[in-house]
Amino acid sequence: MTSRTRNPLQPKRHSGRPKRHPGRPTWRGRDASSDASDLSGDAGDASADVRDLSADVPDASAIGAGGVVLILAPLVVLASVAGAITVGPSDLSVADVYGVVADRAGLGSSDLTLLQQSIVWDLRLPRTLLAGICGAGLAICGVILQSLLRNPLADPFVLGISSGASTGAVSIVVLGVGAGAIGLSTGAFAGALVSFALVLLLASLAGGTTDRLVLAGIAATQLFSALTSFIVFTAADAEQTRGVLFWLLGSLSSASWTDVLVCGVIVLGGLLCCVAGAGWLDAFAFGNDAAASLGVDVGRIRAVLLVLTALMTAVIVSTSGAIGFVGLVLPHLARALVGPGHRLLLPATALLGAIFLIWVDTAARTVIDPEELPVGVATALVGVPAFALVLMRARR
Repeated sequence: MTSRTRNPLQPKRHSGRPKRHPGRPTWRGRDASSDASDLSGDAGDASADVRDLSADVPDASAIGAGGVVLILAPLVVLASVAGAITVGPSDLSVADVYGVVADRAGLGSSDLTLLQQSIVWDLRLPRTLLAGICGAGLAICGVILQSLLRNPLADPFVLGISSGASTGAVSIVVLGVGAGAIGLSTGAFAGALVSFALVLLLASLAGGTTDRLVLAGIAATQLFSALTSFIVFTAADAEQTRGVLFWLLGSLSSASWTDVLVCGVIVLGGLLCCVAGAGWLDAFAFGNDAAASLGVDVGRIRAVLLVLTALMTAVIVSTSGAIGFVGLVLPHLARALVGPGHRLLLPATALLGAIFLIWVDTAARTVIDPEELPVGVATALVGVPAFALVLMRARR
C-alpha cells in the first residue's frame, strides 16, 4: 500500500494506488508524483514536470500574455502614481506633479506655490508611493504563503501574521516594551513570528489539514486582536487609543519618505530573493517530497521564505497598520493572467498589488472627504466578495 505525497500539515490517508496527475500544477498546488514510495524512482518524472513548468514560462503563448502584463503594468503603476496625486481638494494636474518632482530633482522648476509644492512632495507623493510598496509587498507575501502551504486561502491577514505584527508594534508604542533598544518594526517582526509559529502549532495539533490551518489562522487572528485591544484599553490614554485604533484599521496618512525608503528596500529585496528562488517555489508546488527529490533543501528554504514573509509583513504593518485581503486576492488574479510559473507570477503580482492599493487608498482618502476612511476598511469591502469567490472555487 502506498500513500500519495501530501502537504506535511495534512494527515496521510491510505487507499489504493492513486492516479498520476502529471503536468503543470494548478493553483490548488497538487502533487506531481504519484506516491512517496515511488518518488525516488520517479525523480526523473518530477524533474521533467518542473522543467516543463519552467519551459511553460518562456513559451510563446505565455510570453504573449505574461509579457504584455509585465510591459503594461509598470506603465500603469507610473500613471496611477501621477494620477492619484492629482486627486483631492487641491487643484493639481499631472504636469504640476511632474514640475514639482523635476524641481526637487534639480531638473527644472515649478510654478506652484510653496503650499502646493508641499502638498505634492511632503504629503501625497510619499503616501502614494508607500501605498504602492505596501500593496506589492502584501501581494508577494500572499504568493509565497499560498505556494509553500499549497493553500489558496493563505495570506498574512488570514493566517494571523498581520495581527501578531500589530500586537508587537502596539506593545512598543503603548507599553514601551524594549523602547530605545528595539524599534517599531522589530517589535512587529517578533509579533509576526510568534503568531505564525502558534498557527503552525495549532494546525499540527488539530490534524494538520489545510482547513485546520486556516481555522488556526483565524483563531490566532482573534487572539492577537484581543491582546492588542486589551493593551490599548488598559494602558493607553484617550489620544493614544484613537490614534492606535485608527492605525490598526489600516492608515497611510502618516507616510513619510523614511517609511518609503525602509519599506521599499525590504520589499524590493524580498521580491529579488523570491524571483531568484522562483525554481524552488515551482518545485514546492509539486509537494515537499518532490521538491526534495529535485535537490531542494525543503526545511531550510521553507524557513527562509517564511521568515522573509514575516519580515515584509512586519515592516508593512509597522508603517501602515493591518491591511487585509491584498495578499489573498491579487495572487489569484495574477495567476489568471500569467500562469503559475513564479518567475512571471511574482513580479506580475507585485505590480498588480501596487496598482490596487494605490487606487484603494486614493478612494479611501477622498470618498467621504473631509473625513478619511481607513484603507483596511476599503480593502475589506473589495476583498470580502473576492474571498467568497475563492472559497466557492476551492469547494469545486
